[in-house]
Amino acid sequence: MIRKLALPLLAFAALSAPAAAQDTAGDKVRMVIVYGDDEVSPPQGDEIVVIARLPEADRYRIPETLRFSDDPANMAWARRVERLDMVGAFGTMSCSPVGLGGFTGCTQQLINAAAADRRDGSEARFSELIAAARAERLSTIDADAAAEQARVESLEKQYMERLEREREGALPGEDALPAQPPR
Repeated sequence: MIRKLALPLLAFAALSAPAAAQDTAGDKVRMVIVYGDDEVSPPQGDEIVVIARLPEADRYRIPETLRFSDDPANMAWARRVERLDMVGAFGTMSCSPVGLGGFTGCTQQLINAAAADRRDGSEARFSELIAAARAERLSTIDADAAAEQARVESLEKQYMERLEREREGALPGEDALPAQPPR
């Protein structure tokens, strides 16, 4: 009975270990939306602070994603003209109930609408901002490593010079011994 319980527990532990490691290995990231010239608190330790700075005029506005409605009165004239282009479109790849294969264009219409929303969206793209912050942090690694290497080499040189001086110097009590002729 114990063997039957131990096997599933071992399998669960083996599967959950990589997920737990991924959670603890990531960078600590704080995402902040700031309006105008507001101050932002500095990062704490190794924390990456990603700032999305929006204009001061947007501080009290309704977020852009909530400003749209499907009411025909709010539709732009350009959009109305585009709809007129679709009048009479039926059949294959048309996404209409009229004609043979009219349903086949519905998926493509959804894909096109999603791509347009993503392309036209103006909300903060935190993943791009995080990548830029990481790239900025990594850009100084080579210079920091070179400075640290130069510092270590300088300390090693000083240490070796001190050892050479000590080897060449007289030992304590060596002055009192008479010089012996070579054999």
